Amino acid sequence: MIYGYARVSTKEQETRMQIDALDAAGAQDIRQEKCSSVGARPELRKLLAELSKGDVLLVYKMDRIARSLKDLLLILESVKQAGASIRSLTEPLDTTGPIGLFIVQVLGAVAQLERGIIRERAIAGQVAAIKRGVVWGGRKPSLSPAQSLEALKLRSDGKTQQEVAEYFGVSRSTISRLEHPAAPRSSTKRPVLSQYLNPPEIAE
Repeated sequence: MIYGYARVSTKEQETRMQIDALDAAGAQDIRQEKCSSVGARPELRKLLAELSKGDVLLVYKMDRIARSLKDLLLILESVKQAGASIRSLTEPLDTTGPIGLFIVQVLGAVAQLERGIIRERAIAGQVAAIKRGVVWGGRKPSLSPAQSLEALKLRSDGKTQQEVAEYFGVSRSTISRLEHPAAPRSSTKRPVLSQYLNPPEIAE
């Protein structure tokens, strides 16, 4: 089955141009909705759930179906898991062929790079804050800024989290949170703070 999806941002706009293009491209079942890309987009979610092996999803432009690169990658993954493919009528994205699959891989690499840059900036900011003695809101931290830096140095020297925790009289989870602040539920390994520290500045 060849599906088509058309979307405009407001009820005052019309999907006619998109529908005509999708129909001319061979779409057999066209879904449409008038809502912002930040909305729920129920027709799109329903369509993605109906896709099966061998189906093709046609869109006029990728910004009609995705609100961001992250959203696009999630949609592409959903289409892939269904065994279907997706094609944009106005852009070089067609996962039915090798070039389109390569573009998807490039998009994934760009997104991963973007996440890595954001993560490193956040960690660098946290390290700088620790060195300045800045404390974030919430309960009082178990370790002082100087102790936090020393703990990270001990970890970088090969001490286990349990050994460092016992040395400072805190829980092992305190040391784990120090190394991996606000870690998301993901299998992606996060760089530890000690990678960004300057050992000579550690207070002995």
